[in-house]
Amino acid sequence: MSAVKTARGVERLVIGQDTQDGAGVRLTRVLSHDLQQRLDPFLMLDAFGSDKPDDYIAGFPNHPHRGFETVTYMIAGRMRHRDSGGHEGLLQNGGVQWMTAGRGLTHSEMPEQEEGVMEGFQLWLNLPAKHKLCDPWYRDIQSEEIPEVTTPQQVLVRVIAGTSQGVTGAMQREHTEPLYVDLHFPSTDGAVFEQALPATHNAFIYVYRGSVEVLHGDASTAVPVKRMAILRNAGDGLLVRGTANTRMILIAGQPLREPIAQYGPFVMNTREELVQAVDDFRAGLMG
Repeated sequence: MSAVKTARGVERLVIGQDTQDGAGVRLTRVLSHDLQQRLDPFLMLDAFGSDKPDDYIAGFPNHPHRGFETVTYMIAGRMRHRDSGGHEGLLQNGGVQWMTAGRGLTHSEMPEQEEGVMEGFQLWLNLPAKHKLCDPWYRDIQSEEIPEVTTPQQVLVRVIAGTSQGVTGAMQREHTEPLYVDLHFPSTDGAVFEQALPATHNAFIYVYRGSVEVLHGDASTAVPVKRMAILRNAGDGLLVRGTANTRMILIAGQPLREPIAQYGPFVMNTREELVQAVDDFRAGLMG
């Protein structure tokens, strides 16, 4: 019996914005500032991918954060993390780095390769107001620590956060309840994946190989490669059919419904809190 009774349709397709960040790393900003309220609790999604070292070699030297979490998923490549809390880790093929900035820290993310492909995603996940000044926290999740399950339709599901197909992911978060799965479709066309979604959760998909159709009722919406599809909030889940060897991520979460005040790497609830964040950073209180 299907877990999805009424599938969500597509509200809109989004083309990411090509930009640079860090010391000149080329990336695509898929979830940008203008979508923060619509896709609450998610603040940003960057996709990066290149086999040209000049596009990534300068990395992300020391920079601060306060008030949210960063989730970096490395599809291919090697990147070294160091932060002012004394944490250090090597992010590599298939692994995830989950960092809670909380009251503030500085960190760097620098490539540990001089050639080859570097590809992955960085997601910013908001923190509720009452936790924005919590203690900073960090976890390296190696590829083999991410639970995987293969569906009867032969779709491989990597469960980074939340629960999918009865499998509990590597991370759980109480207030935002994020679901983050990476889907690998089989080498034949037509496999269908389904995922139940709470009615309250905002959700989107991003296709980074191949293409999919989002199925809803008697209709479908095609989502080509390098496109985000924001899912409508009507319906109890997602039904998606992929072409051969398609790969996509599905992200969903419980909105916080709190004011969002952002100034660069600081995300708080009021302008006054942003001013305090800048003052604290200048005073050396973030390491």
